[in-house]
Amino acid sequence: MTDTIGKVTQKAKIAAGLFWADYSVLGAQVQELEAAGIDWFHIEVRDGKYMDFGMPRGGFDIIEGVRKSTSLEVEAQLQMVRPSFDVFKQLADLGVNLITLPIETTNEMLIQSITYIKETLELKVGVWAWQGCPVVFFEQYLPFVDIIEYESRAPFWVKPKAGKSPHTIDQIVIDSVAQLHEMIVAAGKESTIELMEDGGLNAGNVAEFIEVGMTVGEFSSPLLKGPNGKLVPGTGDIAAAVKKLRDVMDSASDQYRDADGLKQS
Repeated sequence: MTDTIGKVTQKAKIAAGLFWADYSVLGAQVQELEAAGIDWFHIEVRDGKYMDFGMPRGGFDIIEGVRKSTSLEVEAQLQMVRPSFDVFKQLADLGVNLITLPIETTNEMLIQSITYIKETLELKVGVWAWQGCPVVFFEQYLPFVDIIEYESRAPFWVKPKAGKSPHTIDQIVIDSVAQLHEMIVAAGKESTIELMEDGGLNAGNVAEFIEVGMTVGEFSSPLLKGPNGKLVPGTGDIAAAVKKLRDVMDSASDQYRDADGLKQS
């Protein structure tokens, strides 16, 4: 099992989101993504209540299938209302390595949940929030977490276009990631806390985020969707998609990050 989350490196990392996976060939897609060189898998776990989505997504069966198909670390990003300790325990039993909690909907149980996940379950833990959540909300969790994640807005009521992410990147998202990086530096945690931007990233804009301090990007559409639909295992398209991103990210990392993984001034 790899152990990469929370160990900041010179090269910015790729967290492969599986939102746009083809679940009929999930195992094959996961194996091809791992072989192509992604760093970990990012799975959104919904309860059917969060944001009034009528149908859960990324359930325990999906996590079980991913865990059996990869030796990489697996993240469960919870999109749930007041997720319970029982959910955390079930995720641990399924082999999840990182649980990220929603700041907006874990509510007053957030710090207790972080403590339980980290100290009792001995898993990595993070917090995440949508664009619009003030970045200062992350500050008090920095002594406890392995990662913080900031997600760009997504007009989910609009039908997504082929090969495109449904997310929108506004300048304020880049500015917010820059502020989060400064907050991490001020806490003395730049080498131990990952900073992720989630949603809307691609080869054309990812360098801007690495420049301001992002250490890992979450990608789903760029890795699993093309102009003709979802990418098919065995064609080489998934490996080519990973390489395209990796080349851009490595180049930006060389320009903006030093040998210890710290942002160069």
